[in-house]
Amino acid sequence: MKVKMKTKRGAAKRFKKTANGFKRKQAFKRHILTKKSPKRIRQLRGTKLVHVADVAAVRRMCPYL
Repeated sequence: MKVKMKTKRGAAKRFKKTANGFKRKQAFKRHILTKKSPKRIRQLRGTKLVHVADVAAVRRMCPYL
């Protein structure tokens, strides 16, 4: 009998699988926004792809994504 791997639930909520890798939200946009410039806040919008060096770690955390 093969044992299933468990998914790290925190990681499963943070990453989504795409054709080109995994997408993620930008960090540093939750609080203390008053000292950040509008340009910086605007650039933190949207999603980015997980860096190539980190893709293996995300795959290990979310084997069934």
